[in-house]
Amino acid sequence: MTDMKESVPGTSEAADHVFGGGIRLTAGRFGFRFADQQWDWSDEVAAMHGYAVGQARPTTELLLSHKHPDDRDHVAAAIEGAVTNGQAFCSRHRIIDTAGTAHEVIVLADQLVEGDAVVGTTGYYIDLTDALEDRRQQVLEEEVPVLHEARVAIEQAKGILRYVYRITADQAFDLLRWRSQETNTKLRDLAAQLLIDLETLPRPAEHVQTRFDHLLLTVHERITASAE
Repeated sequence: MTDMKESVPGTSEAADHVFGGGIRLTAGRFGFRFADQQWDWSDEVAAMHGYAVGQARPTTELLLSHKHPDDRDHVAAAIEGAVTNGQAFCSRHRIIDTAGTAHEVIVLADQLVEGDAVVGTTGYYIDLTDALEDRRQQVLEEEVPVLHEARVAIEQAKGILRYVYRITADQAFDLLRWRSQETNTKLRDLAAQLLIDLETLPRPAEHVQTRFDHLLLTVHERITASAE
């Protein structure tokens, strides 16, 4: 996942310049089983923590040892809540790798279901560290008028991501673009469907990030052929 293509299905190079973009998010999978608290992580997630392939075996204790001291209690509580309530483990926090470098990450996850039982949680670590804070702003209507309709949905979807995950506009675009690449789905269609899915969240919604993670990780499955 670290070697992602620069282009996004359904968008042009101009769109990246207008909406922001150009930063390739580092993303990796993880899994966590509640019964025995067994973790697994992809090579990308291991690398975020500073480990070479096969160098370390993830455990709750090891993962917590890498959390930023100010975030450790929050993450420990999230893990405990996932085990106790059978919910997906999701969080935004900082990790410190083996070299002492801090990484800002979002954990997007959904329930791991076997048969009719929820046995754990599985999802992605997204490293936001390299997403730039400042990018050039360009006038969309003048440079790429064909993308005007797509702009509205994408900008609204970015706003939702900023609210839920407390991230910048640039990081929100990179997150949308990553899901577009990961699912081979047009960016504009993904954003439009996400806005529709938002209406399915109950008001007021408990465990907002957990519920929204599920929407974001499965939004491509609800895009109809008419959106193509």
